[in-house]
Amino acid sequence: MSTEHALPHVPEVTPSDRYAQPSELLSPLTPASGRGRSHGTSSSAAFDRWFRYPAGFASDYVSLLLRRLDIPTGSMIVDPFAGSGVTGTSAREMKYSFFGIEAHPAIAELAALKLQPQPGDPGELVKIAKHLAARAEQGVKDVDPDFEKETDLIQRSFTPQVLAQLVMLRDLIKGGEAGDWYLHAKWALLSTLRDVAAVRVGWPYQNPTKARKARFSNVLTRFQQRISWMRDDLDVDAPSDSEELKLQVVHGDSTDQRSWEFLPSGSAHGCVSSPPYLNNFDYADATRLEMYFWGDVGSWAELCATIRSKMITATTQQSSVGAAAAASEMLESYGDVAKRITDVTNDLKTERLARKRGKEYDRVVPDYFSAIGKVLTNLSSAMRPGAPVVWLIGDSAPYGVYVDTPSIIAEIAEHVGFTAEDDKPLRRRGQRWAQNTTRHQVELSERLLTLRR
Repeated sequence: MSTEHALPHVPEVTPSDRYAQPSELLSPLTPASGRGRSHGTSSSAAFDRWFRYPAGFASDYVSLLLRRLDIPTGSMIVDPFAGSGVTGTSAREMKYSFFGIEAHPAIAELAALKLQPQPGDPGELVKIAKHLAARAEQGVKDVDPDFEKETDLIQRSFTPQVLAQLVMLRDLIKGGEAGDWYLHAKWALLSTLRDVAAVRVGWPYQNPTKARKARFSNVLTRFQQRISWMRDDLDVDAPSDSEELKLQVVHGDSTDQRSWEFLPSGSAHGCVSSPPYLNNFDYADATRLEMYFWGDVGSWAELCATIRSKMITATTQQSSVGAAAAASEMLESYGDVAKRITDVTNDLKTERLARKRGKEYDRVVPDYFSAIGKVLTNLSSAMRPGAPVVWLIGDSAPYGVYVDTPSIIAEIAEHVGFTAEDDKPLRRRGQRWAQNTTRHQVELSERLLTLRR
């Protein structure tokens, strides 16, 4: 899905010294412990709170980095891992155009929704939500709920009364009762699911075998609360001249050149992004509750085939012998960095074989870096000469084998047309597991990698 406004006049910015230098870009950011701070998509910031996508970009970081890029308003910002659109909404607020690519179809829809023109007065959305809630409440009284068509996960995640109200709201929205505000109502409802669940549904995995007290007991009230947040965010929305900006999110694969066809070559003035980390996080599985409930997928096999298979390999559940072999062959063109990746891969294979049921991290690593190389190649073609690229990315240590992801990415970037300028640690990672004596003791960090086209 995509959303577009009229193509604006994009300022001509040619001298590379027009852009902020690395020391300017990152100061006064300093490494932190990783404790006492919320990292990831905000649950309270405008637009971010529409749906808290796991492992998302922190909007305060995005705004800070955009300010420090020091490029003219109206310039084009690109994000090849757009997620739920945090970079996009921050760019719009600061009067930048934006182009993003997101592989998860539903999350791409959400990101595009945040950037598209409003279908009308936001006050109408609140009236529609009130209408939907009243219809749902009456419908549950009039009709005995039938959950036979719901998946086992959905049936086990909610009490019968709560599920009846959720299903009634869903059916009303799908039936057209929300009119032009269909997608807003859909996402307000999907964001309500975890609020009212009666089992453990925290990120990243749903566990319907473990009961918990729902954070909110009244589905209809919580749904309307979320709608009111949307109304408030849309009321202030973007700058009044946002219609002059080009704002677009496409559902696609940023490793595939075809996903970049909507962005003219050499037209991007800056890139702020956060790629998937090599931490075995399954971004597709993390949204299983929402995808099952809405009916986008009806089984684990369908989820894997339609969503997970289209995403960059960052988890062992995606790995395969064939893909890893093909990736390793492709990486050979990158020179010395290929040996670094091979050495890490061999160490991980040794660790896997030493365990009875070791995970296939050795198959993930080459496939991951091969994909990142393809993204960087496409990004290089999209950027103007001298334009800065800032990626927030963390290192990892599966089975205690250290993978210096940021520096490996920097070396790959050098091979495809970028200059690597800075690699700055921001905070320590993994502190929540510091007391787990069975976990590795390798110190990890989240870092800002600065490249220049």
